[in-house]
Amino acid sequence: MQVFVTGGTGFIGAHLVRLLLQQGYTVKALVRPSSNLENLCGLEVEIVKGDLNDSELWQYMAGCQYLFHVAAHYSLWQSDRELLYQNNVLGTRNVLAAARKAGIERTVYTSSVAAIGVGSFGQVIDETYQSPLDKLVGDYKKSKFLAEREAMQAAAIGQDVVVVNPSSPIGSLDIKPTPTGDIILRFLRRQMPFYLDTGLNFINVQDVAWGHLLALQRGKSGDRYILGHQNLTLKQLLDQLAQITGLTAPQQTVPTWLPLGIAWVDEKILAPLGKPPSVPLDGVRMAKQPMYYDASKAVRELGLPQSSLNVALKEAVDWFVSEGYVNPYGELKIKN
Repeated sequence: MQVFVTGGTGFIGAHLVRLLLQQGYTVKALVRPSSNLENLCGLEVEIVKGDLNDSELWQYMAGCQYLFHVAAHYSLWQSDRELLYQNNVLGTRNVLAAARKAGIERTVYTSSVAAIGVGSFGQVIDETYQSPLDKLVGDYKKSKFLAEREAMQAAAIGQDVVVVNPSSPIGSLDIKPTPTGDIILRFLRRQMPFYLDTGLNFINVQDVAWGHLLALQRGKSGDRYILGHQNLTLKQLLDQLAQITGLTAPQQTVPTWLPLGIAWVDEKILAPLGKPPSVPLDGVRMAKQPMYYDASKAVRELGLPQSSLNVALKEAVDWFVSEGYVNPYGELKIKN
């Protein structure tokens, strides 16, 4: 069976493409003309160059049975608001319309736990929970909420669409890197003397890829499935990294007001003057509250794997070192 994949050059998409090929699917991947194709290098994938908002996108999908819409614009910078809505909301609307016109039998749409939001402080929430739009922190979360609503509305009028909501994936091929990958890199580069008292749900990125395929095979149209595994404090994650690498984990927290102040100055004062900001204000605002999720529905209904996070962390560290993101010498001693 032939599948059409958007976002195949990214972190999750690259693992999904590999899994699809391993499972015998033929893959056609939509990539932007400016995309870094490193994650697809050497794979038997048909590359189609285009944009999520192309009016003729349905023609690229011709002959495909299934669609995985993984692509999204990720940014926590407030200056990227228009790009977020153009790509995530309008792009998703156009992709779904193209799928209908091309006769795609089933679509798996990659949303995010960001679209679900967070409960009260430290509360573990599942797919039945939804933060109101005005309570979602930042335009990225709001754009993913609105994009997911596009998918649900398409399902409501009869299009076969399954929604998956990955949490924070960990593993290799994180070329940008993602926010979780950036945490790992900052740790490896010794750029994290302190840490914020927060927490996230983490999952092996290969399990996220399986979650997509299982959603195609077993998911219910119009339903959403959280693809997650363990809820950990940031300190617990850093301690695991310390055990893997032999590096010392930071021992002291930093009060939230300090990075908030730095981020505000960065985005509101220095950025308009031409200095690239270093800390996104929305990112710090999000980290003020732990973001914990319950993935038991996906485990129960889809058979979502729950692989070792320690293995995923080691794979991420090994990949960052092998790809030159961090100097492998000095203190760093990766344990086998």
